[in-house]
Amino acid sequence: MKIGDRVSVVDDVLSGVVTDIVGNTVHIDSDEGFPLKYHPSELVVIEKNTLLKRIDSEDIFTHKQLKESKPRKKRPVSKRKEKVRPPMEVDLHIQKLTKNYMRLSNYDMLELQLDTAKRQLDFALSKRIQRVVFIHGVGEGVLKAELESLFRRYDNITYGIADARKYGHGATEVYIPQKAMQ
Repeated sequence: MKIGDRVSVVDDVLSGVVTDIVGNTVHIDSDEGFPLKYHPSELVVIEKNTLLKRIDSEDIFTHKQLKESKPRKKRPVSKRKEKVRPPMEVDLHIQKLTKNYMRLSNYDMLELQLDTAKRQLDFALSKRIQRVVFIHGVGEGVLKAELESLFRRYDNITYGIADARKYGHGATEVYIPQKAMQ
């Protein structure tokens, strides 16, 4: 233990700086500003050779002025991870596409559904939408087969069964990779 060491009292919540050592008595100035005397066995060195300077209000004012006069460095703005956006949904049930579906033949209904699917897929590609769910229903599977044939014509997409918990077994999800969207 030397003069200038920062010490803490073993059996008390006191600390201070060693100001003098006379025989078996260590003189410290406590953090509260009181001169105290202890036996060396009652103290523990916290930091060595760090003479602490008392800070007055003028030092604080000067430090604050220096800090305010320095130009602040702008922190780099971290890009927030983009939230997973819900997919675009396209309901291909014929009742959702036209009011006059009773007058259409099966062929005309299928053509309307496929034209709508192609338009919506092209829209999703142009607007950089990453996921599209085509709701086609279960039925006999004709529309689903035709949709898969349509999707195979696009090199840059993948498709599969959509979330069965949300859509049941009557929906197909198309995924448009980011690379294809650039």
